[in-house]
Amino acid sequence: MPPAFSRDEYDARLARVRAEMERRGLDALVIGDPNNHNWLTGYDAWSFYTPQIVVVQHDVGPVWIGRKMDAGAAKLTTYLADDQVRPYPEDCVQQVGTHPMTVAGGYMAEMGLDGKTIGFEGDTYFLPYKAVISLQASLPTARWVDADLLVNWCRAVKSDAEVATMRQAARLAEGAMTTAYETVRPGLRQCDLMSAIVATQVGGTAEFGGDLTALSPLILAGEAAMTAHPMWTDEVFEVGQTVALELGGCRNRYNAGLARTIQLGRGTRELFDTARAVEEGLEAVLSVIKPGALALDTHRAWQEVLDRYGLTKDSRIGYSIGVAYGPDWGEHTISLRGGDDTVLEKNMTLHVMLGMWMDDWGMEMSETTVVTDTGVECLTRFPRAVHVID
Repeated sequence: MPPAFSRDEYDARLARVRAEMERRGLDALVIGDPNNHNWLTGYDAWSFYTPQIVVVQHDVGPVWIGRKMDAGAAKLTTYLADDQVRPYPEDCVQQVGTHPMTVAGGYMAEMGLDGKTIGFEGDTYFLPYKAVISLQASLPTARWVDADLLVNWCRAVKSDAEVATMRQAARLAEGAMTTAYETVRPGLRQCDLMSAIVATQVGGTAEFGGDLTALSPLILAGEAAMTAHPMWTDEVFEVGQTVALELGGCRNRYNAGLARTIQLGRGTRELFDTARAVEEGLEAVLSVIKPGALALDTHRAWQEVLDRYGLTKDSRIGYSIGVAYGPDWGEHTISLRGGDDTVLEKNMTLHVMLGMWMDDWGMEMSETTVVTDTGVECLTRFPRAVHVID
């Protein structure tokens, strides 16, 4: 299980992070986000339910600190040498009165980091308050600086190798949606449809397999379609329902999202008029994505279409996407919305996600895209029209 990319690729990523650390005056960086662990070192294991960090300095290699039981995964999936893997003992795990990051802080003190300026990810799901104060207590003279999203922004522009991996993820997303189209029917339980979808996502193609997507596959059917992120149930699909599906594919932890809408039986004129507006809006968004454009330009193009149709959508219309574990495949950086003045660059990857949620139904349409030299390429390729099943 070697790392998914070449050592040169990981070295380039590390250099990018260190350059940003230098710009911010950081001697070290504590990374708690498992997505960033994977991106920076190749580490790949479902172990982030217990505290684990990667510590980056300027003059020595990154150090992974985590549970002893999971140290083997660091040796299997990363390029890190033995002295760059520092496990904490098992009796620290979920034990009242102690915390694993107290041990981790001791390791950092041994690295000479007390008294230094240390950045940490202040808003990641995986480095909670107790973990941070345990680290700080072990390094009482260090200066701690919130460096949240430092690595995330370094990830925003993908390498050609990453884009190639996301193309594979897009093929998996298309396969999952094809399975949904071929399987769904009135009388089928939602859970049975999801079982077939997940089997396709993981089974992949003859050339390569898939991973669990970082965002759970979503089914919006019946009254549940009034909201954006409902979970599937064991209810059966019914004649007349509009069913929105937000699926995806994942290859080497890189995700591609794909949303489409199915109509079971005869649909309303409102549905098809709305779908026509959304598809026109999607084309308008894609037409403005190019190097040098601003994220907010995409939202302006979308809003102009909505205004013509008299429709309203309050939420953003997309975001940066890439390497991720659950619970989210977004990178928490670029948002396609009014007010986001991020300048788009070649090889940024964006999930353009257009959903309309009405009083008692909803529909969705999305594409995972990459910014090219002159415009945009849709990595996902799948018919956009509402799929009607008679």
